[in-house]
Amino acid sequence: MRTIPILFLFFFYFTDVVNAQWQLRKQEFNHDGALALQGYDPVAYFTQGKAVKGSSAYSCNVDGLIYHCSSEQNKQLLLKNPAQYEPQYGGWCAYAMGNTGEKVEINPETFKILNGKLYLFYNAYFNNTLNDWNKNEQALNKQADLNWKKYFNN
Repeated sequence: MRTIPILFLFFFYFTDVVNAQWQLRKQEFNHDGALALQGYDPVAYFTQGKAVKGSSAYSCNVDGLIYHCSSEQNKQLLLKNPAQYEPQYGGWCAYAMGNTGEKVEINPETFKILNGKLYLFYNAYFNNTLNDWNKNEQALNKQADLNWKKYFNN
């Protein structure tokens, strides 16, 4: 009869771990309230090769963050494998994460797919950081990976 109390303890422990993970994502990832990617469809970057605004009709919750997809098919792809489609560095500017380790806003229409991963960049006021990233991509990518672990190490 000890099985039932152990299952309850496991359930509560697991629930606490999931809640802590959700809270950390909401704290460290780039979002407006809970909406990630300013409403852009994370799957479309890969399937259509461009930034596509999603719709609340195809919204889904991925570990505490809300994504808007542009179709039911994209929503199902995202839910099936979120790690494949979510942007690197919590959706912050990849160049800034690699250059200074700072979380800097992005323009969701300025992006790059590299080794099957989505990278987003700041692009405003005549400053497109994708251009700077491309000049030293390998070193910036390596440093950004290290810097992001200071915020979120999963």
